[in-house]
Order: sequence, then structure tokens, then C-alpha cells
Amino acid sequence: MTDELNQAVESGRLDQKTADALARLAPGTFCLHKSWGFGRIAEWNLIAGQVFVDFAGRKSHPMQAKYAAETLAPISPDHILARKATDPEAVRAQAKSEPLVLARQVLADLGGSATADQIAAALQPEIFDAAGFKKWWEAAKKLMKADGHFQIPAKKLAPFVLLDAPVNPGRGLIDRFREARHSKDQVAALDRITKAANDLANEADELQVLVAQIEDAATKVRKLQPGAAAEMLLARDEILARYESLHAGAGAPGVADILVGEEHRLPALFASLPASKHRRMLEAFEKAFGERWMDKALKLGHQSGSRLVVEIARLLDKSGNKPIMHAALARSISERSITSETLIWLCKDRGAGFDGIFNAELLAAVFSALESDMLSERRTSRLRDLLMDDHKLLGELIAGADRDTVRDTMRKLILTPVFDDLTKRSLMARIVKLHPDTQAMITGDAPEEKTESLTVSWASMEKRKADYEHLIHKEIPQNLRDINVAKEQGDLRENFGFKAAKEQQRVLERRKIESEHDLMIARGTDFESPDTAQVSIGTIVTLASDSGAEETYSILGAWDSAPDLGIVSYKAAIGQILLGRKPGDAVDLPGDSAPRRLTIKSISAFTDFVVLREKVHALAPTEE
Repeated sequence: MTDELNQAVESGRLDQKTADALARLAPGTFCLHKSWGFGRIAEWNLIAGQVFVDFAGRKSHPMQAKYAAETLAPISPDHILARKATDPEAVRAQAKSEPLVLARQVLADLGGSATADQIAAALQPEIFDAAGFKKWWEAAKKLMKADGHFQIPAKKLAPFVLLDAPVNPGRGLIDRFREARHSKDQVAALDRITKAANDLANEADELQVLVAQIEDAATKVRKLQPGAAAEMLLARDEILARYESLHAGAGAPGVADILVGEEHRLPALFASLPASKHRRMLEAFEKAFGERWMDKALKLGHQSGSRLVVEIARLLDKSGNKPIMHAALARSISERSITSETLIWLCKDRGAGFDGIFNAELLAAVFSALESDMLSERRTSRLRDLLMDDHKLLGELIAGADRDTVRDTMRKLILTPVFDDLTKRSLMARIVKLHPDTQAMITGDAPEEKTESLTVSWASMEKRKADYEHLIHKEIPQNLRDINVAKEQGDLRENFGFKAAKEQQRVLERRKIESEHDLMIARGTDFESPDTAQVSIGTIVTLASDSGAEETYSILGAWDSAPDLGIVSYKAAIGQILLGRKPGDAVDLPGDSAPRRLTIKSISAFTDFVVLREKVHALAPTEE
């Protein structure tokens, strides 16, 4: 202790405890304060009982001597904070040439344990900027893992620990597996063990014990967490494959056992696994299901996303069964049961090597899937976005299609509720660019379209649209639900409910196509100013028999029919006989046993639209 401190103690200005603490905080000493951080003692003024400290942003900050003694911790000139303040260039050079040495010193100076953020704070900004530290730290961590003197945390916010004696990194990972209390942490530890298997090359006995522990852990969680059990057994099998001296326990479960146990819940099992492990799980199908393995794999693909479908396709290709996958895809496209995810894969990979699938039929399945997704309120828009954003896709799908198929595609596009008008116009423009003759379907100018057109009342048009919406939004979705329920009941070959639902699906699909065609060619009218000089659409015709009995018919649109009210369609037999006839003309109308001879007395304009709307066309479809 200095004379100055002794005098302060003898005079009573300082107590002995404070003087002993200040002896370690002489001017020029580096120190730390819990709030103000790193500093350097500038000078003492013991007569006034003060200590002056240079902190960052606080030059010659005064502190009461007793308070300074209690709150300031002296640090060595070799401490990383002192070094970066006095000689940052030397620290930068060491970071470049001896990153492991610097990492060890930083951890030691921070008490032997520190998080990545704390280490970053010790070196920034004097030594590294943020990007520079990140690059250096990633390289340093690799060296730390291999060195063995560091405990590397599994979690991002956990601390790195400097160890007194080196530990085999692989042994440390094994200990981490044993210490884990949750299956998720156990699986994470096993993933790291399999990646660091080279560090365990000389630990055969320890690995054999680990294999038994993995099997025990998998058995415990198998019923409640089959996915975690499967991941554990995959890790065990990888360890066994690397070291021939190791062996599985007698009666220990395998991945195939997990698959058999979850046979009726395979989609949920695979959904709980990382995609990187799907392939190895699929490789166990043949062992698990024997001759049924391909059927199981195809059914799983039908219920899963595109990544799993790709893995199933690769597995079947590898085993020489690619034609089976081709037939399954073609069937699901034809039945409109193919999933959006699988369609995304086929569209992106332009058929994925399955000849004959990438065509207009696939595009029809895309439209159907988009409508199903919309009706089931699925929030995904990936398939829709793919069709819109890939400007070549639609054209390539219909490239080899005949004229009728292209026109049918255009009709589907016009009528589908999936796209807004602006998007429809954009997609239709792509078709017109390749097939200019379809332009008339948008403008309605083509002669053939005019000859095909149907003249309909606005009331019947609204009714048909309401029926179509009911078909799309109610009947077809219910049918899809019926099919899915029937699928869960077992063997489809003996499943009457499934066959009935599929037959109903064909009926509904036919109704949908017919409705779309009719709505496409329909032309609405309010029968304004019909030609009453002759029988025309929108007129009322009064006829009389030789006995003087009169009959009245209203000749209206193609979908208007109410015989009890005298309303007939111009497409009906009576309508066709009367069209173009004039007052005084004699006509033969159908009778119960023989034609009836009648004469046209008068022709007038139809005006009773209330009856047409309320009694002939009830707009709300009947709920089944």
C-alpha cells in the first residue's frame, strides 16, 4: 500500500478496507464498472476523498473513494478490453493469425463462460464491425468444436464454456443426449452425433451403450410420439451403418415397426418428420409392408405434398416401378383427385419425366384443383400463382391440343370463379396469342358462336347461374368429402360407398361441363320490342280451333318452360312450329292422340315478367 494511502488511513479519511481496495486501483489501472463498463483510473485526490476515472464518454469522471473501492473491479493490462483499448491493431492481427487463442482469451477474461452476444460486445466495434465479427466467429466456432476445450451450446442464447481439460467433442454430444429430458432435445443431440461421427471413431464401447439407450428412448416415446421414435431409430441405423462392430439390441424396434404401427396414420407420421428424412423412411416401406408397399407409397403420395411425392417417384423409379407411378398420376389427373402440391411439382418440372402427362388434361386438373382449394377455403395460392407467374406454362400445356380442346379450355377459364376478371383476361390473352381463332369466344363475334347461341330470359339466366354456383360450392365439395370418407373405410375394390361416390363424381362433372357450355353460349334478353308481325321470341300467340276454343302460348327463352301457365321455350316442339308464323296461318300442334289443327288469331308482346321470375324461375336452388 502506498504512503499516500497509509496517511489517509492514519488521518481517518479512509478506512483500512477501502484503502486495501484502492491499492489495486492505482492511477493507470484498468477497471470495470457494472453500469459504466470499461474504464481507466486517471488520478486520486485522497485529501478530497475522490477517485477520477476515464470511462467511454465520461472523461475524468469523479467518484467518492469509498464508492469507487466498492464498485470498480481492476482488470489486467492483458484483459481483452484493455488490449483493444490500448493496441487494437495487435488484437486484429491475433484474430487473423490465432483465432482459437483469441477466442480462449476472450472467454477466460469474461469469466470462463459467455454468450455469442457477450463475446461480440467484447470485440466490437474496435476490432470488428458486425459483418466482420460474424465471419470471424463462424470460423472460430469450427476450431472450438474440434479443439475440445470448449463446451458448444445447442441453443443460440446459451453460453459457450471454457473447459479446464479437453473433451472429445463426440463424447460431449453423447452426454448431451443422455442429459436431454425431452424427445425433441434427444433427436437434436442425435442429429449432431451422426454429423460428428468421425469424432467417435475410437469410442466403440461408448457407442454400443448409446445404441441401447437410443432404442430404450425410442421404445418409451413410440406410442405417443411415433415421429420422434422414428427419428431416433434412423439415427441409430446410421450409427450402426458406420461402425460394423456395433449391433442392434435383441428385439429392439426398427423403422419398419414404426411404419406398421402407424399404417393408418402415415400422412400424419411423415408430416411430423423433417423432409430430409422422408427418403430413408420410404426405403423401409418394402420391409414394413411387403408386397403392399407400392400401394401404401402411392396412397401416401396422394395425401401428401409435392416434396414427398417426388421422393416416392424417385423410390419407384429406383426400384424399376416408374410405370406404376405414371399410371397412378394419370389416373389421379383423370379423376381430378390429384393434389395441388403434386400439380405444382408436375408443372414446374414439365411432367417430371412422365411422358404423356404434361398436356391439356393436366391443365384441366389444375383448374379443378384450384376450384377445390377455393371451396375448401385452403389459404395456399401457390398453384394459382404458378399459373399466373409462369408465362409459358399455360401455352405449353395446350401446345399439342386440338381446336375443340383449346376452346373447351377457354370456356373453363371464362367460367371459373377462381380468377378475377383482370387475371382471366391476362390468361385468355396467352391462349389467343397461340390460337387466334379463340378470340371470338371473348368478343362473341364468331359466326359459329352465333349459330350456337341460346336466347334466354334474364330470369332463367340468373336461375342457371344460381344452380351452377350450388353445384360448384355445395354438391361437388360434398361429393369430395364423401369420397374421402369412403377412402378411409378400407379396400377400395370392395368399397360400395366409394364406387357410388365416384360414379356421382362423374355425373356431377358431366353436369358441370354441360352447365359451363350452356352458360357460355347463352345470350340474355328482356324480350324488349319483339316483332309482333309474326311469332317471334318474346311474343304471346292466341290460337283458335274450328270449334272456336282458344289456346294461348307465350314463346320465350330456351330455358323458360311452364306449360300450366302457357309458357313454352322457343326450342320446344310447339315453339319451333309457331316461330315465323303470322296471324291467319293454320298450324298443326301436338295432341294427346293426333295433331290438332289451329289458326293463329293474334300476336302480342309478352309483358308478365313478375310471373316469369316468381313462378317459373325460383332463384334459390333446392338444398339436398
